[in-house]
Amino acid sequence: MKKSTLLLLGGATAVHAQGYQLEVEIPRLKVSEYHRPYVAAWIENADRSHVANLTVCYDTEMKNDEGEKWLKDLRQWWRRSGRELDMPVDGVSGPTRPPGKHKFAITEALAKLPPLAGGKYTLVVEASREVGGRELVKIPFSWDGKKLSAEKATGKSELGEVSVTPIEAKSK
Repeated sequence: MKKSTLLLLGGATAVHAQGYQLEVEIPRLKVSEYHRPYVAAWIENADRSHVANLTVCYDTEMKNDEGEKWLKDLRQWWRRSGRELDMPVDGVSGPTRPPGKHKFAITEALAKLPPLAGGKYTLVVEASREVGGRELVKIPFSWDGKKLSAEKATGKSELGEVSVTPIEAKSK
């Protein structure tokens, strides 16, 4: 199989793309006690094995790294790779986000993605909130070693719209 880095984007249609942007919507919920959700995004193979982490948002402000204790509430992510990580992870982890749409640039420098062979993959986004729910949104995609078309899916409770789009280079 041809190995290629997801973000190098060779090929005619991706010449101007500089990487991909993951956009995750965290809906505003009308609940009596609201806590910002922990959110993780990663890529899985067709056999559901972990390929790469894209982002992990958790409470980084708690004393004595107490926020890391609750990362295991992101159950799927925790089982796939979280328990093997030493947090924080440079370029991947960051603080929780308030309700709204949040953009994460997935560039080679930030995500340090391994070379990705052509095939079928799934982008998985998981959210878990204290005194709240937990939700997974999956976006299946095919990678031909050259390009990834824009994809999106929508959650029902803890996540709103999740999308992946190419970042186009700006013309000079």
